[in-house]
Amino acid sequence: MTDLRVIDGEARQLLGAGRYAEAEALLRPWLASGTGPLVLWKLLAAAIKPQGRIAETLAIQEMLVRHAPGDFPARFDLSETLLLTGQFERGWREYRYRYSLAHTAAIERKVQRPRWDGQPIAGKTLLVHDEQGYGDTFQFMRLLPWAKARSGAKVIVEINHETLSLAQRASGFDQLVPRGTLMPAFDLHCEMMSLPMAMGLTLADLPGAIPYLSADLQRLEHWRQRLANLPRPLVALVWAGRPTHPNDANRSLRLADLAPLAQSGVTFLSIQKGPAAAQASAPPSGMSVLSLSDEITDFEDTAAILSIADLLISVDSSPVHLAGALGRPVWVMLPKIPDWRWLLERTDTPWYPHTRLFRQDTRADWTSVVSRMAVALAQFKDG
Repeated sequence: MTDLRVIDGEARQLLGAGRYAEAEALLRPWLASGTGPLVLWKLLAAAIKPQGRIAETLAIQEMLVRHAPGDFPARFDLSETLLLTGQFERGWREYRYRYSLAHTAAIERKVQRPRWDGQPIAGKTLLVHDEQGYGDTFQFMRLLPWAKARSGAKVIVEINHETLSLAQRASGFDQLVPRGTLMPAFDLHCEMMSLPMAMGLTLADLPGAIPYLSADLQRLEHWRQRLANLPRPLVALVWAGRPTHPNDANRSLRLADLAPLAQSGVTFLSIQKGPAAAQASAPPSGMSVLSLSDEITDFEDTAAILSIADLLISVDSSPVHLAGALGRPVWVMLPKIPDWRWLLERTDTPWYPHTRLFRQDTRADWTSVVSRMAVALAQFKDG
């Protein structure tokens, strides 16, 4: 047992350092017979998935769930792999175990009402509450009109304060309530990201009506004046995600890494927020960057800028989903194994018809991504 604890600890250290092949090599001898402690199988799956061996990962995760159906974090891991491979039907069912994780249990909305299962409930009131990140809210708000039509209910949406004003111009609900305020009476509820499970969302159902969000007219006018007379194309730029995101090291770059994008006649608009925004004060040589970060007060400003810009180039972050919901052109820089919503291999996405995906060829290597993007940007500029 002591040896098992040692191996477990060493493997977790290697995984935390991104040394996946070394973690795999450490674990393999313990599992060579095809049997062994489930905790080590779980660590092995975590070691091989970032290396791109998705079929093998899925087989291990299926085995774990068969042998330990009450291991809810294992079921969540399985859900993300199923969704990544486009297996939506079972993926959405397993995804409901997301609130069994230590970092999400604290934000679960405790509701003493039944969860809506997609059936018609005419005459009833359905509460849909948002959850998780802002990008998730932007992505899944498209489902509100479908939920209202399917349920036949009065729909109340509880939403975070940061996206409230944008949501007010959307559709698919009867009442919008800011998170943290007194809730009107309701009969059933559903998390926004459980709507796909309730309604049996398939890839064929996407993308639905685009755009489903819009910019505020007054903000649009302000930013049109602010950005007037700049050389076009105007390319909004986000190179780093939220530093506290558990996968941030896998998805973020430095502005210096984007030096090959520098081209005459292209104006880059930095809409980067957080500590990385300071990098815009010293952009790569030849890159014309106007930093708007300090002028952006909320998502309404971001939406207006994205509505004026010719293109958004971004890592996987909330502005990508906002631009997609606005129907704007987006290029996304993705790691070798991305978040589940981007699926595998394809250069487009069923979620947003005007979005193009640029994926790493090799894990942790952004060079080829930026090189391909530089060629595409030259064509975009001349087109």
